[in-house]
Amino acid sequence: MTPAEAAAARPRVEGEREHEILEAALDVLADVGYDRLTMDAVASAARASKATLYRRWDTKASLVLEAVLAQKGPLAAVPDTGSLRGDLLASHCGRGGLTDERQIAIFSAVLTALGRDNEFADGFRTRILGPKVEATQVLFARARERGEVRDDVDLDIVGPALAGIVLHREFVLGEVPTPERVAAVIDQVILPAVLRHSPDQTPKDPS
Repeated sequence: MTPAEAAAARPRVEGEREHEILEAALDVLADVGYDRLTMDAVASAARASKATLYRRWDTKASLVLEAVLAQKGPLAAVPDTGSLRGDLLASHCGRGGLTDERQIAIFSAVLTALGRDNEFADGFRTRILGPKVEATQVLFARARERGEVRDDVDLDIVGPALAGIVLHREFVLGEVPTPERVAAVIDQVILPAVLRHSPDQTPKDPS
């Protein structure tokens, strides 16, 4: 029997036990970061053997990616509030957005891995960032169809700008993201850069 056949013959980790291991992986990730996370540490936190983990995940990268995806839950429907501003606020504030403390903590824990672990970086960009980027593209494309966004705007550049600005202020300047801060970036940077007409600068309730 080959190693692959032997692995396939072993019982698969699933159900509640799988959930417990993924939760343990997130706990270890939050505690020590991706670079210092080991399969041994996750196994210990989950009260499981390392062999049990390897029955389901071949590498640390595959384990952490699945743990992050499981924590996020099903991807929410793309907001459709009737305006670009409303859609951006709905998609970037609250659970899973830029003001979600747990999401930001997880991103901080894996940030260094994006430049050091190619397997993790590829999976993170494809499976986690990819759907977010696509959802944002939908928001801007829909706004363009409504006539809000100018035809000459490069959506590939503008789409990630909101998250980029807010995360820069978080990780470089130490400013905790709030709905008010996200709204300010939308009103003072994003909308003036893309709208056909100057947006109303009257302060608005970010909720």
